[in-house]
Amino acid sequence: MSYLRLEGISKSFGSFIANDNINLTVEPGTIHAILGENGAGKTTLMNIISGLYQPEAGQIYLQEKPVKISSSSAAIQLGIGMIHQHFMLVPQLTVTENIILGTLNHWRLNLRKKQQEIAALSQAYRLTVDPAAKVGNLPVGAQQRVEILKVLYRKAKLLILDEPTAVLTPPEVESLIAILRQLAADGHTIIFISHKLDEVMNLCDTVTVLRRGKVVANTTTKEATPQQLAELMVGREVALQLGKTPASPGNVVLSVQNLQVEDDRGAIAVRNVSFELRAGEILGIAGVDGNGQRELADAITGVRTVKGGKIELTRNFPEVRGVGYIPEDRQKMGLVLQFNIAQNLILKAFRKLPFCRRFLLQKEAISNNAKSAMQEFDIRATSEGVKVSQLSGGNQQKVVLARELAREPMLIVAMQPTRGLDVGATQAVQLQLLAQRDRGAAILYISTELEEVMAISDRIAVMYRGEFVGVLDATTATVEEIGFLMAGGR
Repeated sequence: MSYLRLEGISKSFGSFIANDNINLTVEPGTIHAILGENGAGKTTLMNIISGLYQPEAGQIYLQEKPVKISSSSAAIQLGIGMIHQHFMLVPQLTVTENIILGTLNHWRLNLRKKQQEIAALSQAYRLTVDPAAKVGNLPVGAQQRVEILKVLYRKAKLLILDEPTAVLTPPEVESLIAILRQLAADGHTIIFISHKLDEVMNLCDTVTVLRRGKVVANTTTKEATPQQLAELMVGREVALQLGKTPASPGNVVLSVQNLQVEDDRGAIAVRNVSFELRAGEILGIAGVDGNGQRELADAITGVRTVKGGKIELTRNFPEVRGVGYIPEDRQKMGLVLQFNIAQNLILKAFRKLPFCRRFLLQKEAISNNAKSAMQEFDIRATSEGVKVSQLSGGNQQKVVLARELAREPMLIVAMQPTRGLDVGATQAVQLQLLAQRDRGAAILYISTELEEVMAISDRIAVMYRGEFVGVLDATTATVEEIGFLMAGGR
Protein backbone atom coordinates (compact mmCIF):
# COMPACT_ATOMS: atom_id res chain seq x y z
CA MET A 1 0.00 0.00 0.00
CA SER A 2 1.41 3.45 -0.95
CA TYR A 3 1.66 6.24 1.63
CA LEU A 4 1.24 9.04 -0.92
CA ARG A 5 -0.11 8.74 -4.45
CA LEU A 6 -0.68 11.51 -6.98
CA GLU A 7 -2.87 10.91 -10.02
CA GLY A 8 -2.96 13.33 -12.97
CA ILE A 9 -1.94 16.43 -10.97
CA SER A 10 -1.84 19.57 -13.17
CA LYS A 11 -1.18 23.21 -12.32
CA SER A 12 -0.57 26.24 -14.56
CA PHE A 13 0.17 29.93 -14.06
CA GLY A 14 -1.36 31.82 -16.98
CA SER A 15 -0.12 30.12 -20.15
CA PHE A 16 2.80 28.44 -18.32
CA ILE A 17 2.14 24.79 -17.36
CA ALA A 18 4.14 24.09 -14.18
CA ASN A 19 2.82 20.55 -13.55
CA ASP A 20 1.45 18.50 -16.44
CA ASN A 21 -0.52 15.34 -15.54
CA ILE A 22 1.86 14.17 -12.78
CA ASN A 23 1.61 10.60 -11.51
CA LEU A 24 3.73 9.69 -8.50
CA THR A 25 3.79 7.00 -5.79
CA VAL A 26 5.74 7.13 -2.51
CA GLU A 27 5.89 3.95 -0.41
CA PRO A 28 5.65 4.18 3.42
CA GLY A 29 8.94 4.30 5.35
CA THR A 30 11.00 5.18 2.24
CA ILE A 31 13.08 8.21 1.23
CA HIS A 32 11.90 9.36 -2.20
CA ALA A 33 13.92 11.90 -4.24
CA ILE A 34 12.40 14.46 -6.60
CA LEU A 35 14.92 15.59 -9.22
CA GLY A 36 14.63 18.10 -12.04
CA GLU A 37 16.32 21.13 -13.55
CA ASN A 38 15.29 24.71 -12.69
CA GLY A 39 11.70 25.35 -13.72
CA ALA A 40 10.86 21.62 -13.93
CA GLY A 41 7.94 22.04 -11.49
CA LYS A 42 9.38 20.46 -8.31
CA THR A 43 8.55 23.29 -5.90
CA THR A 44 5.07 23.79 -7.41
CA LEU A 45 4.33 20.09 -6.87
CA MET A 46 5.56 20.20 -3.23
CA ASN A 47 3.49 23.35 -2.62
CA ILE A 48 0.42 21.40 -3.84
CA ILE A 49 1.16 18.48 -1.48
CA SER A 50 1.71 20.88 1.45
CA GLY A 51 -1.51 22.83 0.76
CA LEU A 52 -0.05 26.14 -0.46
CA TYR A 53 -1.40 25.67 -4.02
CA GLN A 54 -4.51 23.93 -5.29
CA PRO A 55 -4.22 21.67 -8.37
CA GLU A 56 -6.47 22.38 -11.37
CA ALA A 57 -6.84 18.66 -12.10
CA GLY A 58 -5.97 15.35 -10.50
CA GLN A 59 -6.34 13.62 -7.14
CA ILE A 60 -4.08 13.15 -4.09
CA TYR A 61 -4.33 9.92 -2.08
CA LEU A 62 -2.91 9.46 1.43
CA GLN A 63 -2.74 5.82 2.51
CA GLU A 64 -5.04 5.07 -0.48
CA LYS A 65 -7.76 7.50 0.75
CA PRO A 66 -8.58 10.50 -1.50
CA VAL A 67 -7.82 13.79 0.28
CA LYS A 68 -8.24 17.51 -0.49
CA ILE A 69 -5.38 19.58 0.96
CA SER A 70 -6.97 23.04 1.03
CA SER A 71 -4.35 24.86 3.15
CA SER A 72 -1.06 24.39 4.98
CA SER A 73 -2.97 23.85 8.24
CA ALA A 74 -5.02 21.12 6.50
CA ALA A 75 -1.71 19.50 5.42
CA ILE A 76 -0.49 19.54 9.04
CA GLN A 77 -3.79 17.96 10.18
CA LEU A 78 -3.15 15.18 7.62
CA GLY A 79 0.39 14.62 8.97
CA ILE A 80 2.31 16.41 6.17
CA GLY A 81 5.19 18.69 7.20
CA MET A 82 7.36 20.75 4.84
CA ILE A 83 10.87 21.94 5.73
CA HIS A 84 11.68 24.83 3.40
CA GLN A 85 15.09 25.66 1.94
CA HIS A 86 15.06 29.01 3.80
CA PHE A 87 14.28 28.25 7.45
CA MET A 88 11.00 29.57 8.87
CA LEU A 89 12.33 30.37 12.35
CA VAL A 90 12.21 33.48 14.58
CA PRO A 91 15.85 34.15 15.61
CA GLN A 92 14.88 36.11 18.76
CA LEU A 93 12.85 33.21 20.22
CA THR A 94 14.15 30.06 21.92
CA VAL A 95 14.09 26.58 20.37
CA THR A 96 11.01 25.66 22.46
CA GLU A 97 9.16 28.88 21.57
CA ASN A 98 9.82 28.34 17.85
CA ILE A 99 8.62 24.72 17.97
CA ILE A 100 5.35 25.41 19.81
CA LEU A 101 4.59 28.66 17.93
CA GLY A 102 1.06 28.50 16.51
CA THR A 103 0.15 25.17 18.12
CA LEU A 104 -1.48 26.37 21.37
CA ASN A 105 -5.05 27.64 21.49
CA HIS A 106 -5.38 28.44 25.21
CA TRP A 107 -3.92 31.17 27.43
CA ARG A 108 -1.92 29.15 29.95
CA LEU A 109 1.60 28.37 28.83
CA ASN A 110 3.76 26.09 30.98
CA LEU A 111 7.07 26.75 29.21
CA ARG A 112 9.11 24.51 31.51
CA LYS A 113 6.81 21.55 30.78
CA LYS A 114 7.03 22.28 27.02
CA GLN A 115 10.86 22.40 27.26
CA GLN A 116 10.83 18.96 28.91
CA GLU A 117 8.54 17.61 26.15
CA ILE A 118 10.85 18.95 23.44
CA ALA A 119 13.97 17.65 25.21
CA ALA A 120 12.34 14.19 25.28
CA LEU A 121 11.34 14.50 21.59
CA SER A 122 14.88 15.55 20.56
CA GLN A 123 16.35 12.61 22.49
CA ALA A 124 13.87 10.14 21.00
CA TYR A 125 14.82 11.18 17.46
CA ARG A 126 18.52 11.83 18.24
CA LEU A 127 18.10 15.44 17.15
CA THR A 128 20.47 17.00 19.67
CA VAL A 129 19.49 20.59 20.46
CA ASP A 130 19.15 22.71 23.62
CA PRO A 131 15.42 23.54 24.07
CA ALA A 132 16.29 26.76 25.98
CA ALA A 133 18.83 28.12 23.45
CA LYS A 134 17.99 31.22 21.41
CA VAL A 135 17.64 30.13 17.74
CA GLY A 136 19.65 33.13 16.47
CA ASN A 137 22.70 31.86 18.39
CA LEU A 138 22.59 28.34 16.94
CA PRO A 139 24.73 27.13 14.01
CA VAL A 140 22.88 26.39 10.76
CA GLY A 141 22.93 22.60 11.26
CA ALA A 142 21.25 22.96 14.66
CA GLN A 143 18.64 25.35 13.22
CA GLN A 144 17.76 22.69 10.68
CA ARG A 145 17.27 20.15 13.50
CA VAL A 146 14.83 22.66 15.06
CA GLU A 147 12.91 22.78 11.75
CA ILE A 148 12.67 18.97 11.72
CA LEU A 149 11.56 18.89 15.39
CA LYS A 150 8.93 21.52 14.55
CA VAL A 151 7.19 19.21 12.05
CA LEU A 152 7.66 16.12 14.27
CA TYR A 153 6.09 18.02 17.22
CA ARG A 154 3.07 18.57 14.95
CA LYS A 155 2.91 14.76 14.48
CA ALA A 156 3.97 14.81 10.81
CA LYS A 157 4.42 11.36 9.26
CA LEU A 158 5.31 12.63 5.76
CA LEU A 159 8.28 15.03 5.72
CA ILE A 160 9.12 17.11 2.63
CA LEU A 161 12.65 18.59 2.59
CA ASP A 162 13.44 21.21 -0.07
CA GLU A 163 17.21 21.49 -0.81
CA PRO A 164 17.98 20.70 2.85
CA THR A 165 21.79 20.53 2.54
CA ALA A 166 22.35 23.83 0.68
CA VAL A 167 23.76 25.64 3.75
CA LEU A 168 25.40 22.77 5.69
CA THR A 169 29.04 21.78 6.23
CA PRO A 170 30.05 18.21 5.17
CA PRO A 171 29.88 16.89 8.80
CA GLU A 172 26.40 18.49 9.18
CA VAL A 173 25.29 16.84 5.91
CA GLU A 174 26.45 13.44 7.24
CA SER A 175 24.57 14.10 10.48
CA LEU A 176 21.38 15.05 8.58
CA ILE A 177 21.59 11.92 6.40
CA ALA A 178 21.90 9.75 9.55
CA ILE A 179 18.86 11.55 11.06
CA LEU A 180 16.74 11.05 7.93
CA ARG A 181 17.65 7.34 7.75
CA GLN A 182 16.64 6.98 11.41
CA LEU A 183 13.30 8.75 10.78
CA ALA A 184 12.57 6.43 7.84
CA ALA A 185 13.48 3.40 9.97
CA ASP A 186 11.02 4.69 12.61
CA GLY A 187 8.20 4.66 10.03
CA HIS A 188 8.29 8.21 8.63
CA THR A 189 8.04 8.76 4.88
CA ILE A 190 10.38 11.38 3.40
CA ILE A 191 10.41 13.35 0.13
CA PHE A 192 13.87 14.76 -0.56
CA ILE A 193 14.39 17.52 -3.17
CA SER A 194 17.99 18.14 -4.17
CA HIS A 195 20.30 19.06 -7.05
CA LYS A 196 23.13 17.00 -5.52
CA LEU A 197 23.13 13.63 -7.24
CA ASP A 198 25.69 12.05 -4.88
CA GLU A 199 23.41 12.80 -1.89
CA VAL A 200 20.39 11.34 -3.71
CA MET A 201 22.33 8.16 -4.56
CA ASN A 202 23.64 7.87 -0.99
CA LEU A 203 20.37 8.54 0.85
CA CYS A 204 17.29 7.82 -1.25
CA ASP A 205 15.49 4.58 -2.14
CA THR A 206 13.43 5.77 -5.11
CA VAL A 207 13.58 8.72 -7.53
CA THR A 208 11.10 10.65 -9.67
CA VAL A 209 12.62 12.88 -12.36
CA LEU A 210 10.64 15.87 -13.66
CA ARG A 211 11.41 17.72 -16.88
CA ARG A 212 9.40 20.73 -18.08
CA GLY A 213 6.50 19.90 -15.78
CA LYS A 214 6.21 16.21 -16.74
CA VAL A 215 7.40 12.98 -15.09
CA VAL A 216 10.12 11.52 -17.35
CA ALA A 217 11.23 8.68 -15.04
CA ASN A 218 10.35 6.75 -11.90
CA THR A 219 13.24 4.56 -10.82
CA THR A 220 15.31 3.34 -7.85
CA THR A 221 18.80 4.48 -6.88
CA LYS A 222 19.97 0.85 -7.23
CA GLU A 223 18.90 0.75 -10.88
CA ALA A 224 20.20 4.21 -11.92
CA THR A 225 23.58 5.96 -12.11
CA PRO A 226 24.24 9.68 -11.41
CA GLN A 227 25.05 10.10 -15.11
CA GLN A 228 21.68 8.65 -16.18
CA LEU A 229 19.78 10.83 -13.68
CA ALA A 230 21.62 13.97 -14.85
CA GLU A 231 20.77 13.19 -18.48
CA LEU A 232 17.11 12.51 -17.61
CA MET A 233 16.94 15.88 -15.81
CA VAL A 234 18.24 17.99 -18.70
CA GLY A 235 17.33 15.81 -21.68
CA ARG A 236 20.84 15.61 -23.14
CA GLU A 237 24.32 14.32 -22.33
CA VAL A 238 25.98 15.98 -19.33
CA ALA A 239 29.63 15.65 -18.31
CA LEU A 240 29.66 15.35 -14.50
CA GLN A 241 33.45 15.86 -14.48
CA LEU A 242 34.68 19.31 -15.54
CA GLY A 243 37.77 18.07 -17.40
CA LYS A 244 39.86 20.99 -16.12
CA THR A 245 43.45 21.46 -17.34
CA PRO A 246 46.20 22.46 -14.84
CA ALA A 247 46.50 26.23 -14.25
CA SER A 248 49.39 28.33 -15.57
CA PRO A 249 49.40 31.29 -13.14
CA GLY A 250 50.94 34.54 -14.39
CA ASN A 251 51.42 37.97 -12.78
CA VAL A 252 49.70 38.99 -9.54
CA VAL A 253 46.40 40.69 -10.44
CA LEU A 254 44.92 41.20 -6.96
CA SER A 255 46.77 41.75 -3.71
CA VAL A 256 44.84 41.91 -0.41
CA GLN A 257 46.65 42.80 2.83
CA ASN A 258 45.24 42.70 6.40
CA LEU A 259 41.73 43.43 5.16
CA GLN A 260 39.04 44.44 7.69
CA VAL A 261 35.43 44.90 6.55
CA GLU A 262 32.26 45.57 8.56
CA ASP A 263 28.84 44.02 7.94
CA ASP A 264 25.59 46.02 7.63
CA ARG A 265 25.28 46.24 11.44
CA GLY A 266 28.78 47.61 11.95
CA ALA A 267 30.33 44.37 13.30
CA ILE A 268 33.66 43.16 11.88
CA ALA A 269 32.80 40.55 9.22
CA VAL A 270 36.26 40.18 7.59
CA ARG A 271 39.31 40.26 9.85
CA ASN A 272 42.98 40.43 8.81
CA VAL A 273 42.55 38.60 5.51
CA SER A 274 45.64 38.59 3.24
CA PHE A 275 46.15 36.79 -0.09
CA GLU A 276 47.35 37.19 -3.67
CA LEU A 277 45.50 36.12 -6.82
CA ARG A 278 47.33 35.63 -10.13
CA ALA A 279 46.30 35.80 -13.76
CA GLY A 280 45.12 32.43 -15.09
CA GLU A 281 44.14 30.89 -11.74
CA ILE A 282 40.96 30.29 -9.73
CA LEU A 283 41.08 30.82 -5.96
CA GLY A 284 38.04 29.11 -4.44
CA ILE A 285 36.68 30.28 -1.10
CA ALA A 286 34.90 27.56 0.88
CA GLY A 287 32.86 28.11 4.02
CA VAL A 288 29.40 27.96 5.53
CA ASP A 289 27.21 30.91 4.50
CA GLY A 290 27.58 33.97 6.71
CA ASN A 291 31.28 33.76 7.55
CA GLY A 292 32.25 37.02 5.81
CA GLN A 293 32.26 35.83 2.19
CA ARG A 294 29.70 38.41 0.99
CA GLU A 295 31.50 41.30 2.71
CA LEU A 296 34.83 40.17 1.21
CA ALA A 297 33.37 40.05 -2.33
CA ASP A 298 31.65 43.45 -1.89
CA ALA A 299 34.88 45.06 -0.62
CA ILE A 300 37.01 43.73 -3.50
CA THR A 301 34.47 44.93 -6.09
CA GLY A 302 34.11 48.37 -4.45
CA VAL A 303 30.50 47.89 -3.34
CA ARG A 304 31.42 48.09 0.38
CA THR A 305 33.77 50.43 2.25
CA VAL A 306 36.97 48.95 3.67
CA LYS A 307 37.50 49.45 7.42
CA GLY A 308 41.22 48.63 7.37
CA GLY A 309 43.97 47.08 5.27
CA LYS A 310 44.62 47.36 1.52
CA ILE A 311 43.20 46.02 -1.75
CA GLU A 312 45.45 46.52 -4.78
CA LEU A 313 44.65 45.74 -8.41
CA THR A 314 47.98 45.66 -10.22
CA ARG A 315 48.32 47.63 -13.44
CA ASN A 316 51.55 46.09 -14.74
CA PHE A 317 50.22 44.34 -17.83
CA PRO A 318 48.26 45.55 -20.86
CA GLU A 319 44.88 43.81 -20.63
CA VAL A 320 43.46 46.10 -17.92
CA ARG A 321 39.71 45.82 -18.38
CA GLY A 322 38.49 46.17 -14.81
CA VAL A 323 36.45 43.79 -12.66
CA GLY A 324 33.53 41.50 -13.48
CA TYR A 325 31.21 40.82 -10.51
CA ILE A 326 28.66 38.00 -10.40
CA PRO A 327 26.79 38.91 -7.19
CA GLU A 328 25.21 36.45 -4.77
CA ASP A 329 21.63 37.60 -5.42
CA ARG A 330 21.05 37.86 -9.17
CA GLN A 331 17.58 39.35 -8.72
CA LYS A 332 18.42 42.08 -6.18
CA MET A 333 21.95 43.01 -7.28
CA GLY A 334 22.59 41.42 -10.68
CA LEU A 335 19.61 42.48 -12.79
CA VAL A 336 16.93 45.11 -13.26
CA LEU A 337 13.95 42.75 -13.37
CA GLN A 338 11.62 45.20 -15.18
CA PHE A 339 14.16 45.63 -18.01
CA ASN A 340 14.39 43.20 -20.91
CA ILE A 341 17.35 40.93 -21.75
CA ALA A 342 18.90 43.40 -24.22
CA GLN A 343 18.73 46.28 -21.72
CA ASN A 344 20.25 44.23 -18.89
CA LEU A 345 23.15 43.18 -21.12
CA ILE A 346 24.30 46.81 -21.61
CA LEU A 347 23.84 48.12 -18.04
CA LYS A 348 27.60 48.69 -17.69
CA ALA A 349 28.20 49.96 -21.23
CA PHE A 350 25.10 51.91 -22.30
CA ARG A 351 27.02 55.22 -22.53
CA LYS A 352 29.66 53.82 -24.88
CA LEU A 353 29.89 53.02 -28.57
CA PRO A 354 28.32 51.14 -30.31
CA PHE A 355 25.33 51.28 -27.91
CA CYS A 356 25.22 55.07 -27.62
CA ARG A 357 25.98 57.73 -30.23
CA ARG A 358 25.56 61.46 -29.55
CA PHE A 359 23.61 60.67 -26.35
CA LEU A 360 21.12 58.48 -28.27
CA LEU A 361 20.76 54.74 -27.65
CA GLN A 362 21.33 52.68 -30.81
CA LYS A 363 18.51 50.12 -30.86
CA GLU A 364 19.95 47.93 -33.60
CA ALA A 365 23.39 47.61 -31.94
CA ILE A 366 21.75 46.81 -28.57
CA SER A 367 19.51 44.18 -30.19
CA ASN A 368 22.37 42.57 -32.16
CA ASN A 369 24.55 42.45 -29.02
CA ALA A 370 21.75 40.63 -27.17
CA LYS A 371 21.16 38.13 -30.00
CA SER A 372 24.82 37.09 -30.11
CA ALA A 373 25.04 36.88 -26.28
CA MET A 374 21.89 34.74 -26.16
CA GLN A 375 23.44 32.35 -28.68
CA GLU A 376 26.86 32.20 -27.00
CA PHE A 377 25.52 31.74 -23.46
CA ASP A 378 22.46 29.62 -24.40
CA ILE A 379 20.00 32.11 -22.86
CA ARG A 380 16.60 30.52 -23.58
CA ALA A 381 13.86 33.04 -24.38
CA THR A 382 11.60 33.79 -27.34
CA SER A 383 13.39 37.12 -28.03
CA GLU A 384 15.82 39.66 -26.58
CA GLY A 385 12.80 41.82 -25.71
CA VAL A 386 11.57 39.43 -22.98
CA LYS A 387 11.71 40.90 -19.45
CA VAL A 388 14.33 39.12 -17.31
CA SER A 389 11.68 38.73 -14.56
CA GLN A 390 10.03 36.14 -16.85
CA LEU A 391 13.17 33.98 -17.19
CA SER A 392 14.04 30.93 -15.05
CA GLY A 393 16.81 31.33 -12.44
CA GLY A 394 19.35 29.59 -14.66
CA ASN A 395 18.64 31.88 -17.63
CA GLN A 396 18.75 34.97 -15.38
CA GLN A 397 22.20 33.88 -14.19
CA LYS A 398 23.37 33.44 -17.80
CA VAL A 399 22.33 37.07 -18.53
CA VAL A 400 24.49 38.26 -15.61
CA LEU A 401 27.41 36.11 -16.82
CA ALA A 402 27.11 37.34 -20.42
CA ARG A 403 27.20 40.97 -19.29
CA GLU A 404 30.05 40.59 -16.78
CA LEU A 405 32.26 38.56 -19.11
CA ALA A 406 31.60 40.66 -22.24
CA ARG A 407 34.51 43.05 -21.57
CA GLU A 408 36.92 40.17 -20.81
CA PRO A 409 37.78 41.58 -17.35
CA MET A 410 41.19 40.89 -15.76
CA LEU A 411 39.53 40.00 -12.41
CA ILE A 412 36.25 38.11 -11.98
CA VAL A 413 34.58 37.81 -8.57
CA ALA A 414 31.94 35.05 -8.73
CA MET A 415 29.80 34.86 -5.59
CA GLN A 416 27.58 31.75 -5.41
CA PRO A 417 27.44 31.69 -9.24
CA THR A 418 25.53 28.38 -9.39
CA ARG A 419 23.24 28.75 -6.36
CA GLY A 420 19.90 27.10 -7.08
CA LEU A 421 20.96 25.98 -10.57
CA ASP A 422 20.50 22.45 -11.95
CA VAL A 423 23.35 20.27 -13.27
CA GLY A 424 23.04 21.54 -16.85
CA ALA A 425 23.04 25.26 -15.95
CA THR A 426 25.81 24.70 -13.34
CA GLN A 427 28.00 23.05 -15.96
CA ALA A 428 27.39 25.91 -18.43
CA VAL A 429 28.41 28.55 -15.84
CA GLN A 430 31.53 26.66 -14.76
CA LEU A 431 32.73 26.03 -18.34
CA GLN A 432 32.38 29.75 -19.10
CA LEU A 433 34.48 30.63 -16.03
CA LEU A 434 37.13 28.02 -16.92
CA ALA A 435 37.36 29.53 -20.41
CA GLN A 436 37.97 32.93 -18.79
CA ARG A 437 40.72 31.44 -16.59
CA ASP A 438 42.39 29.89 -19.63
CA ARG A 439 42.22 33.29 -21.36
CA GLY A 440 44.26 34.70 -18.44
CA ALA A 441 41.65 36.14 -16.07
CA ALA A 442 42.13 35.89 -12.30
CA ILE A 443 39.00 34.44 -10.67
CA LEU A 444 37.79 34.52 -7.07
CA TYR A 445 35.14 31.77 -6.84
CA ILE A 446 33.05 31.91 -3.64
CA SER A 447 30.56 29.12 -2.93
CA THR A 448 29.05 27.13 -0.07
CA GLU A 449 28.94 24.09 -2.41
CA LEU A 450 32.13 22.31 -1.35
CA GLU A 451 32.27 19.74 -4.18
CA GLU A 452 31.94 22.59 -6.65
CA VAL A 453 34.75 24.65 -5.09
CA MET A 454 36.99 21.57 -5.12
CA ALA A 455 36.17 20.76 -8.76
CA ILE A 456 36.81 24.21 -10.24
CA SER A 457 39.53 25.75 -8.02
CA ASP A 458 43.31 25.70 -8.32
CA ARG A 459 43.75 26.78 -4.69
CA ILE A 460 41.13 26.76 -1.90
CA ALA A 461 40.93 29.20 1.01
CA VAL A 462 38.61 28.20 3.87
CA MET A 463 36.77 31.08 5.55
CA TYR A 464 35.51 30.84 9.14
CA ARG A 465 34.24 33.78 11.20
CA GLY A 466 35.78 36.31 8.84
CA GLU A 467 39.24 34.78 8.70
CA PHE A 468 41.15 32.52 6.32
CA VAL A 469 41.80 29.46 8.50
CA GLY A 470 43.68 27.60 5.76
CA VAL A 471 44.75 27.88 2.12
CA LEU A 472 45.08 24.48 0.40
CA ASP A 473 46.17 23.10 -2.96
CA ALA A 474 42.96 21.92 -4.68
CA THR A 475 44.68 18.88 -6.21
CA THR A 476 45.62 17.41 -2.80
CA ALA A 477 42.89 18.81 -0.46
CA THR A 478 40.31 16.34 0.90
CA VAL A 479 36.64 16.84 1.81
CA GLU A 480 37.41 15.81 5.41
CA GLU A 481 40.22 18.35 5.71
CA ILE A 482 38.15 21.23 4.30
CA GLY A 483 35.04 20.21 6.28
CA PHE A 484 37.10 20.25 9.51
CA LEU A 485 38.32 23.81 8.73
CA MET A 486 34.80 24.96 7.73
CA ALA A 487 33.52 23.90 11.14
CA GLY A 488 36.18 26.00 12.90
CA GLY A 489 39.01 23.46 13.22
CA ARG A 490 42.59 24.69 12.98
